Order: sequence, then structure tokens, then C-alpha cells
Amino acid sequence: MAQLRHYSPRIDRFLVACLYHEAKRRRVPMTRLVDELLVEALRDTDGWKSAQSDPALREKMQTRHLVG
Repeated sequence: MAQLRHYSPRIDRFLVACLYHEAKRRRVPMTRLVDELLVEALRDTDGWKSAQSDPALREKMQTRHLVG
């Protein structure tokens, strides 16, 4: 069976360094920091609304408490 592939964008090294230092300062994992920043930036955008219309993605969003 074919495996689904997800796009993994390459992030600029300087931004990764910024994320590392900010996560260290906040004492949180980088992944949590990135999630928080992206949710804050993207909530209520057209892209967010489009993702919510996909039943499989909506279920994952509810599991992660990203939607009400």
C-alpha cells in the first residue's frame, strides 16, 4: 500500500536558531513553541478554515484542542 507523504518545508537556519533560543528562554520544547506561534498566526485565516473542512484534519485538530 502506498504511504501518504506530507510536505515538510525547509526552514531557514537563522529562524531555527531563533526558535531554539526562544524555546530555551521559555523552557518549552521547540515543537510546542512552533505549534503555538503557528496557531496564533494562522487561526481564522482562509487556510485554517480550509483545513477545518477536511474531516480527517478536523479530527486531528480536535484531538489537539485546536478547534472547539
